[in-house]
This record gives sequence, structure tokens and C-alpha cells, in this order.
Amino acid sequence: MSLTSTDATPASLKPFTPRDVKIASWICFFAWTVAVYDFVLFGNVLPVIAADLGLSESQSTGLNTWITVGTALVAFGIGPVVDRFGRRKGIIIAVAGAAVASLLTATAGILVGLLGGLGLVALVLIRSLAGLGYAEQAINAVYLNEVYASAGTNGAPMRRRGFIYSLVQSGWPVGAVLAATSTALLMPIGSWELCFIVAAIPALIVAFAARWLRESPQFSARVEVIKLHQRGEHAAAAELAEKHNISDHHAESAPLREAFSGKSLRPLLTIGAAFLLNWIGVLVFSILGTSLLSAESGRNIPFNNTLLILVISNGTSFLGYLFHGWLGDRIGRRNTIAIGWVLSAISFAIMLWMPSGSFGTVVTFYSLGLFFLIGPFSALLFFNGESFPSSTRATAGSIINALGQVGAIIGGLFVTASLAGGNTWNTTALWVGCLPILLGGLMILAAPNKRPDTAPVD
Repeated sequence: MSLTSTDATPASLKPFTPRDVKIASWICFFAWTVAVYDFVLFGNVLPVIAADLGLSESQSTGLNTWITVGTALVAFGIGPVVDRFGRRKGIIIAVAGAAVASLLTATAGILVGLLGGLGLVALVLIRSLAGLGYAEQAINAVYLNEVYASAGTNGAPMRRRGFIYSLVQSGWPVGAVLAATSTALLMPIGSWELCFIVAAIPALIVAFAARWLRESPQFSARVEVIKLHQRGEHAAAAELAEKHNISDHHAESAPLREAFSGKSLRPLLTIGAAFLLNWIGVLVFSILGTSLLSAESGRNIPFNNTLLILVISNGTSFLGYLFHGWLGDRIGRRNTIAIGWVLSAISFAIMLWMPSGSFGTVVTFYSLGLFFLIGPFSALLFFNGESFPSSTRATAGSIINALGQVGAIIGGLFVTASLAGGNTWNTTALWVGCLPILLGGLMILAAPNKRPDTAPVD
């Protein structure tokens, strides 16, 4: 019996309706927003936490480096889980993890007061759990890539899907703005702990709402193909695989091994290396942005004004997401990423060369830098999904995503060593921040290019 008949089509393989696509897009947008909210919030209030715990600049960046190690380990591990058990479950786990990390972070001050150095170890472990929230962007990208690839007319990829995904991925600057705004509003009436308690509430709501997501079409089809083969219905399995543009899997795959072989190897190495290099710059200019802007050896901007700069500049990077998503649909996502990161390195370098303390100059070039640094991620994460088959898409995407945290670890070590060695924040940011961003923009050009109007490969 043909699987194209209505009676033979499992409920999980029913076509996504426009309503299904809208629900998926909105939930994924809010999921990414709340995950970023928690993730960025820690970097924003790190100077305050460090002062509260009596840590020096180099000690606080060292603490952040150890936290990044834990984040990377968690982010590495989530990919094979998502490729085996589903994209929907992965999103729920990731957002719930961000909520739990926020709540536990609020207890860190008490733990350090009671346990001393062991309390700092507990803080590292707690913030490592936030790696689930960080991993949400990779799961999010895989899920929507597969949904949008199957939701067009007559099975064709949805039009302007890169731009539409950029709207979802703009949850990064939205979450960053919310983190900066909530810090500015809550710190005067409470403490940094209150900021994390408030951050947990929307994450718990979104994790509950994610139960209404449908599983992605390609993952559902892959599961059904395997079931058909196990029942001996090989012809029906082949027909279903062809219909959904996936490989004819006879058994559960080994996604981790497959990610490092065949047609997955080149994009994994090249995109991963570019992502790693870029995240060194993300650490310097985004995660540790308040430290750079407020330090006397940096831009020497008062802390309250740095929060205002973060609100303005992250609002600008929201436009960056839309611009790079739009451009990626026209000239290809790989080239869009390269252009953006090169311009980002130039913008940040100009900011660092300008006299310190100039609010207008810092706002202008810091905003431009984030526009071209963060904006291309809307193209990059979608480019990941286009570059890998369904069986390894979440695993490869999570490996690349986790390599960003490896880059942050490397960047944290360099930043800590540079500051401890007596270098200024300006000098440190120039060499540890601008140079890797530039190299990442060049490295991405070594990845296989993909036409923006085609479905993801399988």
C-alpha cells in the first residue's frame, strides 16, 4: 500500500499547516529569547558579582573561563540526544535548563559565603547548566530549518525562509536588551540575585508552552522509515524517504561518528573553526562587554552608562539579524557571514583606537560592531542546517555550537593572561577580540557554499 494515501500516513507525518509554522516560529523565538536572557545576564552583572565576592578583574575572567568550560561540555553532549530523541524534546530540555540555571545562580552568593572556595566551584557547576540554554540556538536552528524546508508550496522550501528565521534568531538581541534593561531596573531595588530570579519566570513559561510544538517533518519521517524497515516493509520505507527528501535509513544511525566522516566532515571542520574564532570576539565584546566598557583601561564609561550602551547597541544588532537574514537569501549565507564579520572587526578596531570616555563614539562603533558581529548568526545557524544531513544535523550543529564555547574558553585564557600581564583592556580587546573575528570571517569562506533557494541536503 502506498504511503501517499491518507490512511497510510501517520499523524506525525501530516503536513505542517501555516498555523503550525507560526506556532513553531513564535515558540522558538521566545525560547531563544529567554535562553539568551539568562546566558547574557551573567556576563552583564559579572563586575557586580565579582565585587560582591571580592574577586579581581583577572579572577573574575578566570571564573568565567571555568564556567565556559562547563557550558561547552553540556553543549557538546546535547546534539546526539536531539538526533536520537527529537528536536521538540531538545527545545523543552534546553529552555527548562536555562530556567533551573537562573534559579540556582540566585543562591550562589549564599553558597560562596558558606563554603568559600567550594562555593565558587558550585557556581561554576550551576552556570555550566546554562549550557543547555546556550545549546538551544543550535536545536532551534535544526528544528526550524527542517520545518521551513517542508512547509513551502508543493513540498518546495518556504520562500524567504532565511529572513523569517532571522526574525526568530533576533531573540539574541531581544534577550540581551531584556537582560540589560532588567539589570538597570532591578539592581537599584534589589540585588544581582533578584535579576536571576526574575529571569527564571519567563523561561519556565516558555518550556511549558513548547509542549505544543510538533516534531519536525524530517525527524518524524526518519523515525517512520526506520520502523518500516524493522517491520520488513522496505519498499514503503524507500517511498517515504524519497517523499521527505531524507536518506533511506535501515537502522538508528551513529550521529557522532557520521558527523566526522563523508560529506559532513568538511563543513564541520570549516564552519566549526570559523565559529570558534568568532566566539573569541563574542566573549570580548558581548559577554564581557560591560567589563571592557567600564574599565579604566578600557573605554572608561560609568557602569550605568554601559548598560544604556548595551540596550542601544543590542537594539541595533536586532536590525543586524534582519539585514543578514535578508542578504543571505540573496547572495548566499556563507558570503553574508564573511562580509559581516570582516566589517565587525573593523568597527570594533575603530572604537578601540578612539579616545576613551567618548560616549557618542563608543555608542556608534560598538553598535556597528555588534550589528556585524551578532547579525550574521541568523545566517550562520541556518547555514549549519543546510550543510548537514538529517541524521547528523543536530549533532554537527551542536558540535559547532559548542566550539563557540571552546573559543570563549581560549579567549578567556588570553584575556585573563593579558590583563594579569599588565596590558590594558583596549590592547587586550584589539588583539584577542578584533583579530579572531577577522580570521573567522575569512575561514568561513572555506566551507562549501549552498544555494539559498534549495532544501537542506540529506
